[in-house]
Amino acid sequence: MDIELLKETIKKRTPRPMDVKGKFAVLIPLVMVDGKWNILYELRSKDLKAQPGEISFPGGKVEKGESFKEAAIRETVEELLIEEDEIELLGELDFLVSYANFTIHCFLGKINKDISQIQPNSDEVDHIFAVPVEFFLNNEPRVYELGLITENNEEFPYELIPRGKDYNFRTGRHTVLFYLFEDYVIWGYTARMTKQLMEIIKEI
Repeated sequence: MDIELLKETIKKRTPRPMDVKGKFAVLIPLVMVDGKWNILYELRSKDLKAQPGEISFPGGKVEKGESFKEAAIRETVEELLIEEDEIELLGELDFLVSYANFTIHCFLGKINKDISQIQPNSDEVDHIFAVPVEFFLNNEPRVYELGLITENNEEFPYELIPRGKDYNFRTGRHTVLFYLFEDYVIWGYTARMTKQLMEIIKEI
């Protein structure tokens, strides 16, 4: 092994999360409604296999050879049925690493189109709605926690680890946020991304 070559190789690498099973990207769309900035949300189609009837941002899985940014823009165009040049990308927010071993990269963009003229793809989106940014600045989300535990598996080689089945596996806590706006429940990762955006806005 050439230690100098190893050193140079590691220097050139960008650290990334281990064991990531899926890569996703979303766009938080800002729209102007009645002279005020709003965040646009989608209510996902009830016919979708994944998360039917839930509230989300435009987004989806990163395809082979595609960057996170490209995926976020492509998915927004496909779901909202708008043109790419109607999206003004403002930048990237923090990305999220899920306990289920996938990452979600989150981008912020301004939609340069009247919301009344946006007719989303009915195969993926039931309808869209907008929430004033002021609502989130004036209303903190409800916060709840779920416990994460290691489940026993008869195929696992317990005999190879100290104390076997009595090994003290770590437990975790998964924090879940909820925003209640009119008849809508914005929760989970969508609420977490919204909350992070609000923290940035409050700083300025």
